[in-house]
Amino acid sequence: MTTDLFSKTSEREIFSVSQLNRSARQLLETHLPLLWVEGELSNVSIPSSGHWYFTLKDDQAQVRCCMFRNRNMLVRFKPQQGQHVLLRARVSLYEGRGDYQIIAEHMEEAGSGALQRAFDELKHKLSQEGLFNEAHKKALPDLPKHIGVITSPTGAAIHDVLSVLERRFPGIPVTVIPVAVQGKESAPQIVQAIELANRAGLFDVLLLTRGGGSMEDLWSFNEEIVARAIFNSELPIVSAVGHEVDFTIADFVADLRAPTPSAAAELLVPDGDDWLDKFIGFELLLEEAMLRQLQQWQRHLHNLRQRLRHPRERLEQQSQRLDNLELRLKNHIKHLLGDCKNRIRQLEIRQQAHHPQVRLHQLQERIAAQHQRLQTSQYRLLERKQKSLGEAVRMLNTLNPLSTLERGYGLITDAQTHKVITNSNQVMPGTTVNARVAQGEFVCRVESISK
Repeated sequence: MTTDLFSKTSEREIFSVSQLNRSARQLLETHLPLLWVEGELSNVSIPSSGHWYFTLKDDQAQVRCCMFRNRNMLVRFKPQQGQHVLLRARVSLYEGRGDYQIIAEHMEEAGSGALQRAFDELKHKLSQEGLFNEAHKKALPDLPKHIGVITSPTGAAIHDVLSVLERRFPGIPVTVIPVAVQGKESAPQIVQAIELANRAGLFDVLLLTRGGGSMEDLWSFNEEIVARAIFNSELPIVSAVGHEVDFTIADFVADLRAPTPSAAAELLVPDGDDWLDKFIGFELLLEEAMLRQLQQWQRHLHNLRQRLRHPRERLEQQSQRLDNLELRLKNHIKHLLGDCKNRIRQLEIRQQAHHPQVRLHQLQERIAAQHQRLQTSQYRLLERKQKSLGEAVRMLNTLNPLSTLERGYGLITDAQTHKVITNSNQVMPGTTVNARVAQGEFVCRVESISK
């Protein structure tokens, strides 16, 4: 469009002011996309039409703006003089005055709005990468041996956490890893604390916490480096940042999110009173089990006393048992001797049957029989081969082309190509051909052709 406008100008086409403004407006609206603009409001005007007219400026420039009623009805606040805002707008030109302006489609407060947009973008990015997936969440220990708390040592959150831990299970050691929980240095310190706790080898669970505040105050827990440090931690991490309504990126990445620091402490350790009640119950069960075991041993001892007899009775029983064993041994030896004799007789019979002379005679007979079979097979094989050879010779004589020539036939071939001529269409009058007969060859010339 710019090229067309300049080409027309070079041809000295005269524009009216309205044509010029219309072309300029079309040029701006066509070549500049919908964009975001940040600045300070001034000259805010809201006439009875409901449209908003204002100027957006910074320390070096300003631009006129308009936001029509159908769009500004969606804005949740009323624009004020000097307010810092963020606009999504399109660039245009008001043809009536020739004023360059922007038409706002959306307005939000620049501070919290920008942070919220950055929060949503990072949340979507990390969610797409799978950092929030339940498959990556690590289980918390049922009874931690050592808890590491990453927080400010002077904040209210640490006092709440230590108070709950002392009340619920005072025997678990707790180490506070001090960090700044807001400001520029906060996020790097949190990352360093997580990495230090993983390398220390002292803890089996970490608590990342701080008290409530605005989105700006909690922003350290929305930093990408903090989220990735939590995800890469080998220790399970519980996140308890702010109040119950506050959500941070750290909450989504952590293995468990608690609504408040106190609630996190309650989730980390069991209730000591419950455990004490369980131990009392176990003690009662152990006493009952010991009583049952003692009663069982008493009954067993009574049975042993009933079974106890005089040693003489024991000796008499053993003597009688020896007599029975002696008789059984004699009978067993007698049976063994009889079995051995029978086996010896059987072995002698088998030995006679397998004498070398008998075996040699059997082998000689088998060799003579195999020799006779071999000779018979050879005679039959020679007869079959001779018969097959005679048949092949007769077949060869039958198919031999020279035999056909012996009966007076000839073989005609082309004198140049030596191909066999089987059709009169293959030669022309005056063509030279070779003729092969039973005894020799001669050359012929074709005089005429008869179909």
